[in-house]
Amino acid sequence: QVQVVESGGGLVQPGGSLRLSCAASGSINDATAMGWYRQAPGKEREFVARFFRGGERLYTGSVKGRFTISGDIAKKTVYLQMNSLNPEYTAYYYCQVIRRVLGSVWGQGTQVTVSS
Repeated sequence: QVQVVESGGGLVQPGGSLRLSCAASGSINDATAMGWYRQAPGKEREFVARFFRGGERLYTGSVKGRFTISGDIAKKTVYLQMNSLNPEYTAYYYCQVIRRVLGSVWGQGTQVTVSS
């Protein structure tokens, strides 16, 4: 059974940085990508960034130039470096493993709070 665990969230001041980590366990040999979504209070979950097995990256427009996704699908890890944070980025951040055959697996999320 695949499990996905996020870490690295916390409280950060505006303008600060955080690095989120995601590690999967179990077999994800058919995984094509890993990525991040976020859900702010009262809002729907939304796409943030995705890292593909071949090294390609995809970002939602609002985080381009501010967030960097990296990782190694073969090692079942993905990271999200978040810089120049402001309160609008306060949300629960979820890691997603996209598997070609067996579908997606989600982690439980990690809270990011940007506040002074």
